[in-house]
Amino acid sequence: MSTREAGTTHFAQRTPPAMGGFSAAVVAIEVRRLLRNRRTIVFTILTPVIFFFLFGLNKAYANQRIGHGNVSAFVMISMALYGAVLSTTSGGAMVSVERLSGWSRQLRVTPLSPFAYIMIKMVTALVLGLAAVVAVYAAGIVAHKPTMPLHVWIISALCVWLGSLLFAAFGLFIGYLLPSENVMQIVGFALMLFSFGGGLFIPLSQFSSGLQTAAKFTPLYGLNQAVHYPLAGGTFDAMWAINLLVWLAIFVVGAVWRFRRDTQRV
Repeated sequence: MSTREAGTTHFAQRTPPAMGGFSAAVVAIEVRRLLRNRRTIVFTILTPVIFFFLFGLNKAYANQRIGHGNVSAFVMISMALYGAVLSTTSGGAMVSVERLSGWSRQLRVTPLSPFAYIMIKMVTALVLGLAAVVAVYAAGIVAHKPTMPLHVWIISALCVWLGSLLFAAFGLFIGYLLPSENVMQIVGFALMLFSFGGGLFIPLSQFSSGLQTAAKFTPLYGLNQAVHYPLAGGTFDAMWAINLLVWLAIFVVGAVWRFRRDTQRV
């Protein structure tokens, strides 16, 4: 048997890696690559902290009760969510830079499955999202304005962080869908629309009935309502979870689809 035939036989008998190639080692490499982009890290962490100091430290908010805490705590959760969403979306959208550098061509010849690659990118983006949540909550502790029970601090922070996975998928989808030179501008504009439409910056109660109905179908609506639930209390609406899961499925499927299309072209 010739060397070429032996190599061909060996290649044909090679089995796909476990979990499609997803591993902690690959995630660690991606995290190190992400942390090299210090400009993005500083921007995504500082922006929500500054917004919290601007809008969350009003003396009236500290004295105004809502659910198990005060309005300052409500604003802190909102800004932590905005920071986490901004961070995870930016982390996911960085895939556009990889496309520009030709990394997609390298992925075409590896056994890494599209779904595993998307999961690796989403987990990596969560690292940046965690930093934003910690920064905003630390600012709240230092400011001494937000008040809520300890378990609400912990549960709400976890909900914000894990829920931001939705926008890691969104960032990946947009990063593969749009040219690299335009992606961050469009992402920033889209997140601003989602934030207003989902009631993150302005309470939906101030909208008209028609806009309130339309807001329930926006990507940030379900997540925004869910992360405030530990503080606000009341009745949990199943539509919040449905909204979140439907949009997560849309973004993940869209990212996998675009990843396949991207690698097939190279």
